[in-house]
Amino acid sequence: MKKTFQLHVEGKHPERLLEAIKHEIRKYVKRERRRDLPEGVDFWDFDCKFGATQETAEVVHLNDITVRMDEVALAQGTQCYVEILAKHGVRKPRAVGDEAAPHTPHEEDND
Repeated sequence: MKKTFQLHVEGKHPERLLEAIKHEIRKYVKRERRRDLPEGVDFWDFDCKFGATQETAEVVHLNDITVRMDEVALAQGTQCYVEILAKHGVRKPRAVGDEAAPHTPHEEDND
């Protein structure tokens, strides 16, 4: 998905328009994650960019897109550019020394 969203459209409430844009992005990500995984791939990962325009877009994490959209809306921005491209994700095995410490229950003081 490479798309420039208009944040102010005549006759539409800005907050509802912003929520509709966020819904469209979430729906796209959900649809991409449902696709069948190729052989040797563990999960779908995403390369994301966000900015006021395509030229000023910078790399962001998928979870930060909605936060950035809220910031642009609060700053009275007129548009925002969102780029989300699915890619193959492969989990890396943990090294032997990187094992997490075993879980120990928290002991409460009975004083």
